[in-house]
Amino acid sequence: MISGLADSVLATFIVFCRIGACMMLVPGYSSVNIPPQIRLFIALVTTFALTPILLAMLKPLVDTAPPLTLALLIGTEILVGSVIGLGGRVFFLALQTMATVMASAIGLSNIPGTPVGDTDSAPALVPLIMVAVTTLFFMTDQHWQVLRGLMNSYEVWHPGEKLSGEMALNQLSSRLAEAFVLTLRITSPFIVYSVIVNFAVGLINKLTPAIPVYFISVPFVLFGGFMLLYLTSDELLTQFMIGLSSWLAE
Repeated sequence: MISGLADSVLATFIVFCRIGACMMLVPGYSSVNIPPQIRLFIALVTTFALTPILLAMLKPLVDTAPPLTLALLIGTEILVGSVIGLGGRVFFLALQTMATVMASAIGLSNIPGTPVGDTDSAPALVPLIMVAVTTLFFMTDQHWQVLRGLMNSYEVWHPGEKLSGEMALNQLSSRLAEAFVLTLRITSPFIVYSVIVNFAVGLINKLTPAIPVYFISVPFVLFGGFMLLYLTSDELLTQFMIGLSSWLAE
């Protein structure tokens, strides 16, 4: 009786290793504005919800297993959860990077903003975009897709199987490539706008060197950038959420 209870507790901890590692890194849940106690509570609740389903799979692995085998199993589960969490977080990190490029393109790079999902300061446009996508992440129920993906991950990465570092790096590198291609595509209008505007301002400055064209052009560059943001913001957020949801559906 005691041995069976110990195996059940140990199996629950194995489930928590994967879910807890994922919750600490996955977008939305891993924000610095969410207290660690809340994240821990969500991870524990999710663990207790999934453990009865996975108990039959995990009990044979922990029953009379030597300490070294248990340590390897715990490390593998933490690695799998981290790979799943980082796979989603790289989309938000890529968007944050390209949002900084957008802010620089329309002349907002020198205006500081309040950090939202991170502790580092960023231009004011970056927190605005990150708040919008984080809100849409929960409004479109993508956080439930994360939990569904965690459950399905046990069909792809079975507990006890060896997870090679090459496989984990391939997963992360492919997600990173997809994320940056997606964010580059949706922020490309701002890059084109920056090239055109800077070329035009530089040409005007060359023709009239006595006039401080760059200082005079700042309000017009900002106005054009805000108009471009107003016209493309809906499509920008929509395309990003489509790309994120397609990854979660895999």
